[in-house]
Amino acid sequence: MAAGYSHGSLPPAMHLWSGPDVVAAGPPAWGQRAQAPRVLEDGDVIYAEVFSRFGGRHAQNQVTIAVGDVHEDFHRAADVCRASYDAGLKALRPGHTLGELVDAMHEPIDAADGWPFLIAVHSLNPGLSVGKGRGLFSRIPGTEGYPRVSDHPTFLPSMELAPGMSFAFEPNYAFGRHLAHLGGTVVVGEDAPIELNPYSAQLLHAAGAGQPR
Repeated sequence: MAAGYSHGSLPPAMHLWSGPDVVAAGPPAWGQRAQAPRVLEDGDVIYAEVFSRFGGRHAQNQVTIAVGDVHEDFHRAADVCRASYDAGLKALRPGHTLGELVDAMHEPIDAADGWPFLIAVHSLNPGLSVGKGRGLFSRIPGTEGYPRVSDHPTFLPSMELAPGMSFAFEPNYAFGRHLAHLGGTVVVGEDAPIELNPYSAQLLHAAGAGQPR
């Protein structure tokens, strides 16, 4: 948040969660409840959804940071996300439709034997068209007391891609409760997609653990 403000942009919010097996999205719990911020430990994973706005434009990045040694399933999940992200780059071309883009990004997701958490892509400009969702996260242990989330189709699948449109690529995948959520803002170019963050589809590693960050 401080980095965004210091560069003259407006970060409206930042989702942030941490732990060894957290499956969640939204503001950190200590921002809403009377509790201390969590102290990071070896084996934790930090999820952050970073937003920033400038001049009426909006950018969004998904960050998954591994602290020390984490379960191998995080790396397996990140590989699925990377494959989905790369498939999206190949499909993000003028003349293709949003539905074709979504289907391409879901091929690696549907082929793996884990489960997707949320949508894999949505538009930023124009906003807001969203990819399909499968609602499988509402079937994991611990969610029995909540209403089930239904699958939903792509919204505006026939929308044709054109240069200048921007999308948030945010493929996500989990094996058990080991979730990876990666991605960033990508713009439709004249001949090839334009990635605004070169690290957008990588599982990042933080050295050291056990101290507040």
